[in-house]
Amino acid sequence: MGQSTRDRIVVTAARLLQRQGYVGTGIKQIAKEAEATLGSVYHFFPGGKEAVAVAAIRYSAEEFAALLRESLGGEEDPGRAVEACAGRLAEGLRESGWVDGCPVTAAALETLGTDSEIQRACADALAAWEGIVHDKLLGSGLSGPDARELATTVISTLEGAEVTAQVNRDEEPLRAAGRQLARLIATYGA
Repeated sequence: MGQSTRDRIVVTAARLLQRQGYVGTGIKQIAKEAEATLGSVYHFFPGGKEAVAVAAIRYSAEEFAALLRESLGGEEDPGRAVEACAGRLAEGLRESGWVDGCPVTAAALETLGTDSEIQRACADALAAWEGIVHDKLLGSGLSGPDARELATTVISTLEGAEVTAQVNRDEEPLRAAGRQLARLIATYGA
């Protein structure tokens, strides 16, 4: 069974945001590539481009959350788990030809300084990802405050390393970030 029209619009918008950013993605392009009418887009998203972008960011946020949960769940040692996650991000970026970066980061950077629904969706995504890492670290014996700060550091580092890898068209920034994060986590005895 195929995707619903609404789901096609959201998935298409997520991919376009990932590759072109919010500013570079138009509502007509979303409709065309989703094989939907412009009327359908506005039917499902009366708020227009911003409403589609918010849905796409939420979709992308959950996609990354699933990858994060899988990576962290695949290793008992939290440092090795974070390093494995960085490796998966590096491979995915390389396989995409360096174009499929994080749509959450792209949208967040393009809408900085606004009090928009997009900014709130981006903030929610980052907080959710930090929560996943936090839970892994807590489960490994770290104290709550250390786990919280370290989770913020992990997500911030991975996001920055992904942008650097994409710009340089090189996996090494992500792989180096993964190795260094693993070392950092190990210093906490986790």
